[in-house]
Amino acid sequence: MSTRTESRLTQRWGRWVVPYAALWITMLIGGVVVVSLALWSAEVYDNVVDDAGLANLDKPTLAFMEQVRNPALDAFVTGFTNIGGGVGMPILASILTAWLIWASRTWRPLILIGGAAAVSTTATTLGKKLVGRTRPDHADAVPPYENSPSFPSGHTLNTTVVIALVVYLACLQLRRTVVRVGLIAAGVIFIGAMGMSRVFLGHHWMTDVIMGWVLGLAWVGIVIMAHRLFHALRHREHAGPAPTFDHPAHLRDGEAAASGGSGIARPAATGTPDTPGPSGGSSATG
Repeated sequence: MSTRTESRLTQRWGRWVVPYAALWITMLIGGVVVVSLALWSAEVYDNVVDDAGLANLDKPTLAFMEQVRNPALDAFVTGFTNIGGGVGMPILASILTAWLIWASRTWRPLILIGGAAAVSTTATTLGKKLVGRTRPDHADAVPPYENSPSFPSGHTLNTTVVIALVVYLACLQLRRTVVRVGLIAAGVIFIGAMGMSRVFLGHHWMTDVIMGWVLGLAWVGIVIMAHRLFHALRHREHAGPAPTFDHPAHLRDGEAAASGGSGIARPAATGTPDTPGPSGGSSATG
């Protein structure tokens, strides 16, 4: 009995702990790298964005935005930019993550998006505190005004991370290339528009937004790499797809099959994250 128990524990350790440990370790190391990059960017900031930099990029961009403003457009952009704020983005991220959990029948979207958002928020907070850059004057901005430090743009950074990962995970559920391309295009437009809305309203300098995009995309790349590594390890261990709401038999290590048909169906194939399942989604996505 003891040997059988030890065997089960060993199997489950290899099936669950090792792949998930690789996922978390990779994301942890990547998170440290991204936060360090944010701190490093703060260190070199004064040498890169001096008065000449403001004159060549930030101030002309802000001046152009002021020329195209009008009351109706100001109100629309203000409503849009609130989606990426401290209230709007958590709500949007929760809704999209819940949809991905339902579509993929796995909790990994919560791990990936939640962990990634936590790191991006940390990078934003540390960057703002360390740089302490002043936002554009209120005379050049559209109310309601913001007084927290300007660099980097938190709206841009967090929106880039959340939306890019949602698009990545959603594409794993889709079979049609045209739908994937459309979803990617929509994500790029949303991320770009969110960043430019901050400049349009005079709440950030253009360089704040550019750094938000750079840090966000770097972090997204690391998270995607961690996700692919997770699936590679699971495939190497022949563990098949992770347990889902529809296939709890994975948790039983074959007991369902040995019991002579307990009514719980086992998946017919292990699949990979990009292999479409019979319902149009992927058989091991998320």
